[in-house]
Amino acid sequence: MEYLVTMTTTVPAGTTADEVADMRAREALNTSRLADQGKVLRLWRPPLGPGEWRSIGLFAAGDPDELEAVLATMPLRAWRTDEVTPLGAFPGDPGPGRVEFEPGAKEFLVKFKVEVPGGTRREAAGERFGHEGRLVRLWTVPGGRGVGLWQTTGDDRPIEGRLTIETVPLTPHPSDPATLAAAR
Repeated sequence: MEYLVTMTTTVPAGTTADEVADMRAREALNTSRLADQGKVLRLWRPPLGPGEWRSIGLFAAGDPDELEAVLATMPLRAWRTDEVTPLGAFPGDPGPGRVEFEPGAKEFLVKFKVEVPGGTRREAAGERFGHEGRLVRLWTVPGGRGVGLWQTTGDDRPIEGRLTIETVPLTPHPSDPATLAAAR
């Protein structure tokens, strides 16, 4: 099963710059290990305010307990709160590893609600999203909503203006496994 995890870090008052650098180095090393194990699939940074530390991660785990065990190994967890969203299958999802990572492309997480008209195959509702930018993945989330990962090379945002959506522009995280693999 896959999970989106929004990780918000608050550095305790009085923490030295050396302590922060040490924590970040240990976190990067551990993230690399977790990526090698197939537990951390992607990492991004959403838009941040001044002094804000927040990342969004795509994780793989057999169940919520396994995910918690993975998150507990991360050094920054001592300073962090995590918001976990379980991801389910969505019709029309290309599937993991089927869309090649394109270095330099802009990436967006798009949260949306699908209203399937009566008599429409659910698969047909999912298929239409594949024509908006470059669809990388598509999932369901609790509450009858969906979330998709798109890549674009232009300035347009995927499916904007067609649904009531929330679009989160993403930038690569320094420890993102896909970005690091593409650089090799």
